[in-house]
This record gives sequence, C-alpha cells and structure tokens, in this order.
Amino acid sequence: MKKRLIILSIITTLIVAAIAIIGIRYAFYQGYIRMNYPSLEDYPVQGIDVSHHQKDIRWEVLDKQRVQYAFIKATEGGDHKDSLFEHNWKQAKAQGIAVGGYHFFTFCRSGEEQALNFIASVPNDSTNMPPAIDLEFGGNCRKENQVADLMAEITTYINMVEQHYQKRVIIYSTNEFYKQYLIGQFPENPVWIRDILSTPSLPDKKEWAFWQFANRGHLEGIETEVDLNVYKGSQADFERFVSTKNVN
Repeated sequence: MKKRLIILSIITTLIVAAIAIIGIRYAFYQGYIRMNYPSLEDYPVQGIDVSHHQKDIRWEVLDKQRVQYAFIKATEGGDHKDSLFEHNWKQAKAQGIAVGGYHFFTFCRSGEEQALNFIASVPNDSTNMPPAIDLEFGGNCRKENQVADLMAEITTYINMVEQHYQKRVIIYSTNEFYKQYLIGQFPENPVWIRDILSTPSLPDKKEWAFWQFANRGHLEGIETEVDLNVYKGSQADFERFVSTKNVN
C-alpha cells in the first residue's frame, strides 16, 4: 500500500508539473509572459510596429506612454501595398504619435523596384520618422528565386530611399540576418534589432537605436498581438532623431 501511494504521489507530481509547463509555454506563446520588460525609466521612448495584421486599431485609446511612435508597414516587395497603411498613418498622426513607414524587403525583386514602391506610398514629410527597411529571412523568397547579389540590391534600395527622404534609412534586422549579412555594413544607418529573449548586443559592437523586445505584446486598443519596441535615448534625443535630415 505504501509503495502504491508513493507511485501515485510521483505520478500526481509529474502531471502537475506537466500541466504547469504547458501553461507557462502557452502563456509565453500568447505573449502574457515575456522575457523582456524594459521600464519607462530606462527607456522613456517606447512604441510599436504594426500592419494590417493588427486589424482596426483604436489609436485614440492606446497608452501614449507605451506608444509614443509607430512604425507602420507601407509596402512589401515590388508592388504590394499594405491595405491599412494610409488609415493607420492618418489615425496615428491624429493622435500625436510619431510615425514612420517601413518596407518588407523581399529577396527576389530588385532594390530599385522596391524603392519605387515605397517612395510612391509613403509621404515625404520632415516631421515623420526616418523610413525603415525590414531585413529578415522569415516570410521571404525561396532560395532558388533570390537575386544574385542581395547586398547590392539592398544598397540600391537604401540609396534611393535616402536620396528621396533625405534621412538615413533605419535597418530592422533579426539577429540571424544581422550576423550573416550586416556585420560591418552600413555604419551610418541606425539599427532596429529584434531580440525577444534579452537586451540586444550587436556582434560588431555597433550601437542599436531601436529594440523590438516583444513580438506578442498586448495593448488596450489593439485586439491582436502587437510588436513592442523601445528607442535607446531620451525624449530630446528622439525628437532630434526624427527632425534631423542627415543625407547630403
């Protein structure tokens, strides 16, 4: 009898532990538990990045401390335009939120085509944040369809967009893409790095400007999960960053 009770106790403990692990994994996957919780004291300028995936955002109810700026998806590849870009852009600006357009760069279209797509879609207003380019492997073209010289196409894109907006393009990257392609590249361009596990440290010791610290955040006013970000600097630093034209 005693042996049976011990076995039952062990089984019960294992079941409880398994349920707890499943619960923690579910909460982490759904964004209710995160690895990173950057404070407003350490990072006073915080924001989000959004696209049509966030559906109809109620911009007027967003916490304006947590959403001081928004990167808004404008375009992808050579011809795709985000269906909610114009709506999100206007609504965010109406709430006094700093806005910047971003382009998801595909590996199977030329940099020139993609730059023209972005330029045709995003207003050239000096009060806007600098434009951003999204560089990552996820959701991109199959290897057999990729352009021959990816970095040359990215460089073409960046040069064209910078000449149009007269601001340095912000380079968004995952750690994987940065390590494979961006170490030592584009030294004058601000980096927006994704790291949902820890505070980022770039392998070439370059300072990052923006940090996407969560990809499944929750905010009142957005019914879906949303990416959460911080800017590395003060409010005054951020205001200078937005307003400065730094391309000759």
